Amino acid sequence: MTSQTYKIAFFGSDEISLPFLNFLNDQCPFVHVSAVLTQPDRRSGRGRRMASNAIKTWAENHSISCRSPEKPSDLECDWLREQNIDLILVMAYGHILKKSFLTLAPAGCFNFHASILPKYRGASPIETAIAMGEDNTGVTLMRVVHKMDAGPIVDLESLKIEQADTGKSVRSKIADSCVPLIQRNIQNLLVRNINENPQDPVLATYCRKINKADGHLDFSAKASHLVDRIRAFRSWPGCGLLIDGQKFRIGSAKSLENNILLDVGVTQIDSDGNVMIGTGEGILILHELQRPGGKMLKSSDFLRGYEFPVGQTLESYDMAQLVIPTKE
Repeated sequence: MTSQTYKIAFFGSDEISLPFLNFLNDQCPFVHVSAVLTQPDRRSGRGRRMASNAIKTWAENHSISCRSPEKPSDLECDWLREQNIDLILVMAYGHILKKSFLTLAPAGCFNFHASILPKYRGASPIETAIAMGEDNTGVTLMRVVHKMDAGPIVDLESLKIEQADTGKSVRSKIADSCVPLIQRNIQNLLVRNINENPQDPVLATYCRKINKADGHLDFSAKASHLVDRIRAFRSWPGCGLLIDGQKFRIGSAKSLENNILLDVGVTQIDSDGNVMIGTGEGILILHELQRPGGKMLKSSDFLRGYEFPVGQTLESYDMAQLVIPTKE
């Protein structure tokens, strides 16, 4: 690289971006993150107080100019143009950008997407990959086009999803994987010396936004499938059992395939004090449970303070489809 300092604008709202932002800020002397666009302050926590997201806080702590409009407009585009931005990087921003933003920076606009594209375009690639039982995922660096996550691919970083992984742990792995990805590509991005490979639209799938209803479980499904959903949604919305109108949250579980005969949704307790539930294929064994307003406990400890309905049939609820084909 020459002695020139390149100006980068970053669009994002999630702490998943912090490792690579810190890399750019601390270890790339030829780069200056000079502008940030992020989501507005939102109410959060039990007190529902207004709070800034992690990216706005990061920008303020590093004295970086930051704006947080409800929706990016021509005002923000003009603001960035006045700063002579060389490159725009995006991750988990939450908006489809207008063409004026995509053509603003001479080096282009590129996004870090938390899946191996073209699989799992859309809003929830991390949780959906786990819930679908994937063994691998990763992060893809791609050029931003107007269509969601459909741009040509520059590079990617793969990682393994372990059986013990949850949505939170895979999110942390994705965050760390962004660092070698940007390290390999930042110089070539800035000087516009990159190879871009178009995505195969035939292989494209789309994952929707996760909602509270995704915490429901249908016990007619395979036990292993239910375990994957429990892992994926542990942080939010949390999978659980509805008993007498109350949700008992599941912390961790495993599936068992043996000759134990339990009808779908029927409960039993094993010799270790774990709750067992019959499913469409296999047995769902719950290792951790949490009652409303209580702490997450090992099942054996949980049962000491709660009379669990053994031998009864728990109600199942429809589990909405997480993935749909993408129409080109």
